[in-house]
Amino acid sequence: MSKKTTVVILSLVLLGGLVVATVLSTLPRDDAASGAVWPDGAAVGVADGFIDEGEAVSAFADDLPAIANLEPALRSAMQDAARDATADGVEFVVTSGWRSAAHQQSLLDAAVIEYGSAEVAAEFVLPPDRSQHVTGEAVDIGRTDANSWLSQHGADYGLCQTYANEMWHFELATTPGGECPAQISNAAG
Repeated sequence: MSKKTTVVILSLVLLGGLVVATVLSTLPRDDAASGAVWPDGAAVGVADGFIDEGEAVSAFADDLPAIANLEPALRSAMQDAARDATADGVEFVVTSGWRSAAHQQSLLDAAVIEYGSAEVAAEFVLPPDRSQHVTGEAVDIGRTDANSWLSQHGADYGLCQTYANEMWHFELATTPGGECPAQISNAAG
């Protein structure tokens, strides 16, 4: 069962169908259609950097807050890498970029439910005040071949996989052509 399915089912059980329907009916149409309702009843949408699970967007989708709100140097490095990966025949997509604090908190809340404890959840999702996604300094790249390509070539752009347990998570952690620092075992350290 996917993470999203688990969260949706738990949300319905915890909040009841009527509460979910009430929350959704009070949202602007585009947020309800393109976002998610999390266990605390809060909704996040595209404006919060939300990208639906299983979806991916172009690294060049500068009209989306998830891409537009990345730190300019990170966005530029990612886009340069995407061009070169594409030239090598590798499809390069973004599954998550910049996130609002509310979006990050909702991901943490869902992870606590999924993993059963805040301690285990912190290995994958940090609180908003510690997340590089909230500051626009981290990007998650989709598809295994793109992750592999970026693991091999990312340092050429200054992009490094920072967590050993997240092959998709990259940060601008060195100068272009430099050496990436040793990976941290997980987000909790």
